[in-house]
Amino acid sequence: MSAGWSDDADPPDDLASFEVLSNPGPSDLNEYPQHMEAAQDKAKIKRRLVSAWNNVKYGGWSLKSKPRLSKSSPVCLLGHTYQLSSEGEREQFRRAFSSLLWLTYRKGFAPVGGSSLTSDSGWGCMLRTAQMLLAQGLLIHLMPEGWTWSGACHQTKDDLDVKAPQQSGRRNDLGKLWRRRSVGSPLDNVENTEDSTHRRLVAWFGDTPSAPFSLHQLVELGKTSGKRAGDWYGPSIAAHILRKAVAASEVPNLVVYVAQDCTVYVGDVVRLCEEPQSQCNTSIIILVPVRLGGDAFNPAYVECVKKLLQLKCCIGIIGGKPKHSLYFVGFQDDKLLYLDPHLCQATVDVNQANFPLESFHCKAARKMSFHRMDPSCTLGFYVRNRKDFDSLRTEITTALTSSLETYPIFTFVEGSGQDEHEEELFTSESVTHIAAKDKRKRSNKRSSVDDFVLL
Repeated sequence: MSAGWSDDADPPDDLASFEVLSNPGPSDLNEYPQHMEAAQDKAKIKRRLVSAWNNVKYGGWSLKSKPRLSKSSPVCLLGHTYQLSSEGEREQFRRAFSSLLWLTYRKGFAPVGGSSLTSDSGWGCMLRTAQMLLAQGLLIHLMPEGWTWSGACHQTKDDLDVKAPQQSGRRNDLGKLWRRRSVGSPLDNVENTEDSTHRRLVAWFGDTPSAPFSLHQLVELGKTSGKRAGDWYGPSIAAHILRKAVAASEVPNLVVYVAQDCTVYVGDVVRLCEEPQSQCNTSIIILVPVRLGGDAFNPAYVECVKKLLQLKCCIGIIGGKPKHSLYFVGFQDDKLLYLDPHLCQATVDVNQANFPLESFHCKAARKMSFHRMDPSCTLGFYVRNRKDFDSLRTEITTALTSSLETYPIFTFVEGSGQDEHEEELFTSESVTHIAAKDKRKRSNKRSSVDDFVLL
């Protein structure tokens, strides 16, 4: 029995696992001493026990540890659709999914936010999913279109010739030992430009106070919103924290815009696009905090969420289950695909040269039924310039108004909104939201800041 992220019933066709890095063959295993194998087994068992405990305590218990995706249905991943019945497209999906940055609970880092906490297990999942959404926006902003992580290649290569030391007086019978390694391993002495940019981007999210998008930095920025280390962060507060973090960073030509009351003010976004920080127009990450229902997710919004995830400008959704944040990146049939931060891993020293990257990428797609989604979430979009923003408005408006059963999840309005700082002070974690045209009514138990905003 193993612990894992909880899933619902799966389709009959099974792709079993999306492991994309080749395992060493029998001849390679002979090169490792038995004591090294024992140490690795012990470390693996320890990681699984820690992961099991975190899942039982914070996420539930499941008998399955591998995903099951149907070959008969297309799968959508952040604006791209893959037919898993095709071996070629299945491999493309593996590489694309494994190239997403996966940021999870960590332990053993420096105390955060003036507290004694050296791990974020149990409280930092929303900040981790916010990091993942921002990381996806940065990958699009800095990497060429169609980039995939070299470590996601479904292959290994022989390129390191290690000679056995010669013993005096006789010839060494071992001759040469050949070692096989995964593409993109720390044994690479020379990285190309894309690999170097990818590594630098990962380092920006390292668990060190000096990293611009580290947990330490996000907690520090959250203090102005009344949050501190160990508190629960909601998707609305997380969106404003990301805006501040990008504004305080040195990332070129990028800003974050946070929508106000489910409204994107066109004048504000255009002004940001046309205020270049250099000779290039500024790109924008647009974050829209919404609430898709009352106390539970309204099924009427399923098709709208699917259409948004099919847009190439979409960089994902941070939400999840109550007090259990997940990063949604796609769907298949009526189930969401997500990255789960609820795995506690050891902190990686990103200040070291060629630090290992494997723990920052996930090789297994997880899924969850739409009806289990928490109604409070934040939608993310990336626009490179003013022309992209005009296209985004058209595509999103079409997606949001195609259903006659619901009000739009959010809207675009000409003009400018109120000051962003004032908006943040007004918005609580019970973010204002749009009610659907259904039988739901406002509960008298809700406070005034929880009231619905009706369009």
